[in-house]
Order: sequence, then structure tokens, then C-alpha cells
Amino acid sequence: MKRHVFAISLIVLGLCLLGVSASAQTDVFRINYFSNNGVAGAPDATVRIDNPGTQNTANLCAMIYVFDNDQQLSECCGCITTANGLRTLSVGHNLTNNPLTGVVSNNGVIKIVSTLPNNSPCDPTSAFELAPELRSWASHVQNKVGAAYPITETEFSAATLSAQELEFNLVEQCSFVARLGSGHGICSCGTGD
Repeated sequence: MKRHVFAISLIVLGLCLLGVSASAQTDVFRINYFSNNGVAGAPDATVRIDNPGTQNTANLCAMIYVFDNDQQLSECCGCITTANGLRTLSVGHNLTNNPLTGVVSNNGVIKIVSTLPNNSPCDPTSAFELAPELRSWASHVQNKVGAAYPITETEFSAATLSAQELEFNLVEQCSFVARLGSGHGICSCGTGD
């Protein structure tokens, strides 16, 4: 029991050191996948992010982190989402066309953290306050069947956001990409809002 309480205290402490409110740790972290991206003849996939507008603040940030299937952060960005607004992003044109390494990911994972605006107005590399609210969906280009690539769509799944995941796997790696990439490794926010 003491270990469990200590572990939770460390997570809360780590989140607070990042400027993350301990009371807003639920319903803030979403995850989904993309597949067959950039494959000749395959269509583009889409990510849609909605701010239902029930928070006290009108605008929220979608901090987006795109990982290749080899678990390396390829791109990251922060996108403003207005209350009752819909942001639409192309996987091929907004989320994977400017990778740090220059190699476009065919398959991978997209992680979204829902936050209050921090800098300029959404900076995924610096401290932010979590704000539960954003909802997101992604279309998926499935493996070719005959002459066509079937497309499915799913809602992003809720996931547990640990201090380790937030600080080292997302914010710190994104900061590294931003410093090292000379403009590469930064995704763009698509359309809407």
C-alpha cells in the first residue's frame, strides 16, 4: 500500500513540476494509429479533433505527438481548438510529411494531449496545464483488398498519462526534435478553427 501511495505521489509531483494540474489528470490523453501512409495508390487518412466547449475556457490545445512504428518520435506540434470547433488534419500532409529523419512513416501512432493554451498559443515543448475535453477520431487505410484500400474510422482511445510518458516520451522528445530538426519534425495543424 505504501509503495502504491508513493508511486501516485511521484506521478502527481512530476505532473505538477511540468505545470500540470493534479486535478485534471483524467480524460486528457488519447491514442490512435495510422497505417499504409504514403503507400502508392493508397488514399490519405484523416484526423479530426473537436472541442465540445464545455470547459470554462473557450480555447484548448491539442498537443500532437506522432511516432513511427519503430517507437521514435517523428513529428510533434500544438494546435488550437476553439469551443465547438472542428480541426481536420491530413495524416499524409500535416502529420507525417516533415519528419525529423526525412523518412516518412508508413505506420505509426498518434498521441494527443488536451491542454489549456500555454505559449504562442500551443507549445508542445514547454510546461502546460492539462484540461480534459478534446475528442478525436482517425480514419485508417487498411491493407489492400483486390484493387482498393478499405477505410475505417475509430475514435481515439483514452489512455493513462503517466509523468514518465508526459515528461520524457512526449515533452522532452518533442523539445529535442524542435532543437535538432532545424524545422523538420514539426507537424502542421490542418484546417479549421
